[in-house]
Amino acid sequence: MNYVTAADNTQLYVKDWGSGRPVVLIHGWPLSADSWDDQAMAIASAGHRAIAYDRRGFGRSSQPWDGQDYDTLADDLAAVLDHTGADDAVLVGFSMGGGEVARYLARYGAAGIHKAVLVSSVLPFRLKTADNPGGTDQAAFDKTALALNEDRAKFFTGFFEKFFGVAAGTAPVSAEMLAWAHGIAMQGSLRATLEALKAFSTTDFRSDMAAFTLPTLFIHGTDDATVPIDASSRPAAAMVPGSTLIEYDGAPHGLFATHKARLTRDLLEFIGA
Repeated sequence: MNYVTAADNTQLYVKDWGSGRPVVLIHGWPLSADSWDDQAMAIASAGHRAIAYDRRGFGRSSQPWDGQDYDTLADDLAAVLDHTGADDAVLVGFSMGGGEVARYLARYGAAGIHKAVLVSSVLPFRLKTADNPGGTDQAAFDKTALALNEDRAKFFTGFFEKFFGVAAGTAPVSAEMLAWAHGIAMQGSLRATLEALKAFSTTDFRSDMAAFTLPTLFIHGTDDATVPIDASSRPAAAMVPGSTLIEYDGAPHGLFATHKARLTRDLLEFIGA
């Protein structure tokens, strides 16, 4: 099975590797399921079932005009779980993908979900408002949208340097990795890229956090300049009783590449038997 059909007939490209407890991996913006390959291989090799899919509008999935709101994206996740028969699954959301996990649990409940992992996640609310002073100004997201409209290819060059923590004299990832991420990002439609930006920057998940009634792990880099930890995983973890927050000291946003061995170990330990 390479594709799952969503409620509006959007085709979602799915990778389904291994057997055992299902671990569903949800990628971040503006990438695809391929960003999870290192972790998915390790998960499948450890005796679990790794399921990763391309968000609508990105990678090899259909590129419909609508559907980048989190209610629809959560319904897409539900379709993937249903069509793959992934019961008692571990949900793992990276960056924007943390929103799908939160909204899925809020809409569908935790029945059939074993555990949840949020990596470099956008939870609980990215936008700066009167009651969320630690968020990011709307003007910053507007500037990103403008840059995407003007020259998306140029924007992504600088974006991924920040994403992976590339600074003067440092190379946490190779030039080839930067080029790969750039190419994956350019596969997404411009419409989906802009609408997904709007979704993760303006959706307030604070009311969804009460739905995390299952074992939950947060992982975040302390030097994440894309989704700063003080406005995301630290307050989010405080909203989920009994959750665990693992901080990667000095780490940037793209942990799946910059800290892939450590991330894989932490995921496998949490997934457990």
